[in-house]
Amino acid sequence: MSDLTIQCPKCSNEIELTEQLAGPMMADLRRSFDEEMQRQQTQAAKALAVAQAQAKEAAKVEAAAEQVALQERVKEQDVKLREAQAAQAAAMRREQELKDKEAEMELTLQKMLAAERPALEERLAKEAQEKASLREAEQAQKIDALTNRIEDLQKRATQGSMQTQGEAAEIVLEETLGQAFVMDDFVPVAKGVNGADVQQNVMAQGVLAGRILWESKRTKNWTAGWLAKLRDDQRASGCEVAVITSVALPDGIESFGLVDGIWVCAPRYAVPLATSLRQGLIDVAGAKGRAMGQETKMEMIYDYLTGTQFKQRVDAIVERFEDMQDNLRKERVFIEKQWALRAKQIDLVIASTVGMHGDLQGIAGRAMPEIESVEALMIVKDD
Repeated sequence: MSDLTIQCPKCSNEIELTEQLAGPMMADLRRSFDEEMQRQQTQAAKALAVAQAQAKEAAKVEAAAEQVALQERVKEQDVKLREAQAAQAAAMRREQELKDKEAEMELTLQKMLAAERPALEERLAKEAQEKASLREAEQAQKIDALTNRIEDLQKRATQGSMQTQGEAAEIVLEETLGQAFVMDDFVPVAKGVNGADVQQNVMAQGVLAGRILWESKRTKNWTAGWLAKLRDDQRASGCEVAVITSVALPDGIESFGLVDGIWVCAPRYAVPLATSLRQGLIDVAGAKGRAMGQETKMEMIYDYLTGTQFKQRVDAIVERFEDMQDNLRKERVFIEKQWALRAKQIDLVIASTVGMHGDLQGIAGRAMPEIESVEALMIVKDD
């Protein structure tokens, strides 16, 4: 008897399983088991296939994502490369623009300097001409300054006593004549000694050509007795010419004139009158040297010096002297205006050039080369 039994589902009796009874059942069970195993294998194979397909798909997705990320990185690199290339190109353009601007600025500076050079040369030439004119008028300037000094000192002299005023006038007269005629000798008359104030020894090429006796007066009123006294002093000293300089002048004399053989002039006309008298004495001395013993010519010359013609010539000299003073003042004002105008124009040109150079330096920085000509203009402007 077999140990295998089964229970009847209806009557609950146990039934022994024999080979004949269990065979079909075992066969059914085996078939069911095989079918189940086949089904599970099929499901497992399908699941495996699905899993493999999913894995492949996931791998494809991951590969695609990696490829997309790689492409994005490549795009980013391309963008950065293009930006770098654009920055390099912009830098090269800026460098070329700076070079072009430098060349243009250098050319502009050269043109400006070339355009300014004729004006500067003209200015220098005109300044040289003006200096020559000033040198020609230097004597007139000195005479003007000395004349003004005479008036100033003589005004100061009026503040003292009559004796102090006379001494001051003598000093002023001697200093003025001494500065105007440095080639002559001046001999002042000592205090307390009868005679005029100053004796001027006119020298021509180191030789005495004549003598002028000077008397200075600082009173408010003219005194006719001065003429007789100075004539006596002239005869005692042996001087060829005698002159009284006085603030108060005789009737009919406004600037200077010959009164009873004595020259009378206002203090401001002392130097121009002395210039004329000196030249007359030099001419007389020259004529005397050329015609020794010809008393007639000497008398003619003396008559000439004391006559109307000589006075007219002296008047003409003084008038020209005054015209020269007036023209000199006008020329001085005109020249000073021209200098100021041209100096302002040059300063504007220099300021514009230096400003342009500064603007370019601000743009280019250290890449801007130093331009010596502009540095020189900056130094000139600072000066």
